[in-house]
Amino acid sequence: MSTDASSADFPPKEVVEIVAEVAELLKEQGETISVAETAAGGIISASLLSTPGASQFYKGGLTLYTLESRLAFAGWTPQTISSYAGPTPAIVSGLATHVRNTLQSTYTVSESGTAGPTGGQTRNRKPGYVALAVAGESGVATREVETGLGGDRVGNMVRFAVEALGLVRDVVKGTVKLGAAGAGESETKI
Repeated sequence: MSTDASSADFPPKEVVEIVAEVAELLKEQGETISVAETAAGGIISASLLSTPGASQFYKGGLTLYTLESRLAFAGWTPQTISSYAGPTPAIVSGLATHVRNTLQSTYTVSESGTAGPTGGQTRNRKPGYVALAVAGESGVATREVETGLGGDRVGNMVRFAVEALGLVRDVVKGTVKLGAAGAGESETKI
């Protein structure tokens, strides 16, 4: 096993620019962020933490990959699991709101998607689909994205992180507005 890892290896090159922009915006505004991610597998948190000065803005994060982890850490109940039909804007809105309230951050970004290589037949279960949310004091904004990468698991995971950080940037800059849970600004990117 090689131990020749360098800063050129992480974060993924596709994430470098957006994570630097988000980190700078948060530091400039004295705001904080927490993360609730599923299919991105920790890439969002790790990318934020790779930024010098992360302790100024990063409050914490959870990788909630399994339904059991959501029961234990995300405020889910057995009823939530029994009605679960895959990643949706409502699911990520709930995750983001719960984690933000728990960690008391200015914002929480959440994502849940289907990275692949396998998936299902409905839109939200096809590889490359991700639902994103950013929760803040005045509500939640959501976005749905289809990456177009098919079953490329790693490619989708990285793209999910890029898209999630892009939504954070848009919320922090004010180009996407937060609204009441379920009524916040929502958009779809394909």
